[in-house]
Amino acid sequence: MSKLPATVYEQLGGDESVRRIVEAFYDIVETDPIGKPVHDLHLDGFGIAHLRQAQFEFLCGFFGGPRYYVERFGHSNVRKMHEHVAIGRTEADAWLVCMTKALEVAEIPAEIAARIMRTFETTANVLINRP
Repeated sequence: MSKLPATVYEQLGGDESVRRIVEAFYDIVETDPIGKPVHDLHLDGFGIAHLRQAQFEFLCGFFGGPRYYVERFGHSNVRKMHEHVAIGRTEADAWLVCMTKALEVAEIPAEIAARIMRTFETTANVLINRP
């Protein structure tokens, strides 16, 4: 019997790698001018500190690992999570650029990073809710 392919979570090495991605992402959002549209969105919400933890919890499950976000909030529906946020092409593109940079900073292997970004591009496009 052949072993099923590892989840992205397993390929990344678990919680520690997901945490590195999230920390790198929000560091970029807070300091890089390309992150300004994303940072501005978060100023209207619960703030970056809250989002670092929530995104870590969400991404663990999203990548096929522990479902911390679902355990805490009861769902992992990204549309529902973002329905109160005005997301346009500018914000979606900025998010994607920041995440691409974060994967590089977190030293995620290129093959895994490309796979992750293909999924994130689809998700970002679904979340656009204004022109």
